[in-house]
Amino acid sequence: MGGKIDCYLDCASPYSYFAFLYLLKNRAALKSHNVDIEFIPVFLGGINVATGNKPPSTLPAKGRHSTHDTARAGKYFGAPKVKTPSFFPILSLLPQRSMVYIKRHFPEPKFESAFAELWVAMWEQHLDISKPDLLSQALERHFSAQQVKEIIAGANTQEYKQKLLNNTQEAIDKGAFGCPWFWVHNEKGDEEPFFGSDRFHFMWEFLGLPWSDLMLQHNSKI
Repeated sequence: MGGKIDCYLDCASPYSYFAFLYLLKNRAALKSHNVDIEFIPVFLGGINVATGNKPPSTLPAKGRHSTHDTARAGKYFGAPKVKTPSFFPILSLLPQRSMVYIKRHFPEPKFESAFAELWVAMWEQHLDISKPDLLSQALERHFSAQQVKEIIAGANTQEYKQKLLNNTQEAIDKGAFGCPWFWVHNEKGDEEPFFGSDRFHFMWEFLGLPWSDLMLQHNSKI
């Protein structure tokens, strides 16, 4: 067995957070089967524009359902405090560019802890991290004040603006219409796309991994 999961995420997507948490939870098991994970920051707004997709808040029926579904998913994935903030949706360019910068300049654990912090700040603490001062506040939980200044400055350079654009176009070229988007490589050299935080069982099948399906228990009182 073996393979790789390229995971395209945006902090503006709570389901990206759920997928992120689930993959981290299962990283050791995946590693035991020689399956690697790479988290890749993208701009969900750009994906939506390119594909004609729209966030749930712009479609009344979808938005009403999302209220229930986000709460249920948050509880299942271990993030029960997740709730849509009043300022949603945000323009996530600055935080996502910051993640691209951090991924390039800091060790993987730092990058992952910072990415997790963005979701906590936005979806649990309701900080509008599209604003530089509130983004800095969140990042300072993991970096020094000077490092945060360097991160924000770096994120605003043309190099990292272009890098986020490239990541986003890469996801679009692989068929992405939302986040989380996965491009999965198996040991046979085959590649397939997967979407959402509720398709991991299909992913495990594609990778040839042993897994157990959900099971409904009998009522022992009958």
